[in-house]
Amino acid sequence: MGADKESGGRFRPMYLPLLAVPLAAGLKWGGAGDVWVFLGAGLAIVPLAGLLGQATEALSVRLGVAWGGLLNATFGNAAELIIAGFALARGPELYPVVKATITGSIIGNLLLVVGLGALAGGMRFSVQKFSRTLAGASATSLAIACAGLLVPTLLYHLGRADSHPADHTARKVENVSEEIAVILIALYGLSLLFTLRTHRHLFTTVPGDGGEPDWGTRRATLILLAATAALAVLSEWLVGAVRPAARATGMNDLFVGVIVVAVIGNAAEHATAVMMARRGRIGLALQIGIGSSRQIALFVAPVLVLLSLAMGHEHPLDLHFTRLEVAALFLSVAVTALVCNDGETNWFEGAMLVALYLILALAFYHVG
Repeated sequence: MGADKESGGRFRPMYLPLLAVPLAAGLKWGGAGDVWVFLGAGLAIVPLAGLLGQATEALSVRLGVAWGGLLNATFGNAAELIIAGFALARGPELYPVVKATITGSIIGNLLLVVGLGALAGGMRFSVQKFSRTLAGASATSLAIACAGLLVPTLLYHLGRADSHPADHTARKVENVSEEIAVILIALYGLSLLFTLRTHRHLFTTVPGDGGEPDWGTRRATLILLAATAALAVLSEWLVGAVRPAARATGMNDLFVGVIVVAVIGNAAEHATAVMMARRGRIGLALQIGIGSSRQIALFVAPVLVLLSLAMGHEHPLDLHFTRLEVAALFLSVAVTALVCNDGETNWFEGAMLVALYLILALAFYHVG
């Protein structure tokens, strides 16, 4: 039986979207325009992110709770981290896109992933119940993480209001961003200790439902490495074409980062959350959306700040966001907390979350 599981010789339709990878390569090497390269790379990243998630899940099951948790922490948001990392390497000119990708991933996971999950599940079940305690705890830790991200923005505006020189205020914002990044990473480590060791009985592992390929450790490891390498190449192409493609299509940096790039990076979570909710597992869909947002705020964002320091840019990445991003983060966290408050959801709540996401998307499109 083990051999049958490992063989995987039968063609699976789920692998068809991977044809977008050679298509993207053909567009890049064939001299296609920046818009086509951007679209091709973005389309190819989506199935690769899904493949990466499946390989991570397969290894997590086999390695046990502790190592599985560490693996999920490292590769859970690999697509967003790789895309943002390549944008970061291009220097301060793409900092707005990097920061917009951070806020866009959090907003997209909370409103679009959770919203589509509740909407899709609500089409089959009139009411879906979940653990109010676990959802509330996740939403609370996310709120604290987002508060850490928003403090540098508050400091920036306070400095401007007190008429401090712009250079002085910018330096303070950079310094406090680096200090907060260290605190957030430490808090993320403590959250892993809480969920994987001291209180792991509260966070029971959700069993698989047989819909994903059953890979052994060797195959999952090879797929994980191959998907990560391919994601790195495609992310470099995507980032290289993002500014020219945005100008050609009339999009601003905020909209590209918050909506376009974030949707590409989170596409795998979107599909999984909808699939789980349709099967009556809304608790898992919420865990995917809120947990991924928390990981972005506590792990990905501070890692990018520290990574910019290591790259030696004249001005490292800070956590000063635009006022629209701050408002969008606040609304997303607050509304999601309200949805989690009663321990149940329905299709109309999902529709409201998606509607708020579309409203914010319009705001980001028209700003600037």
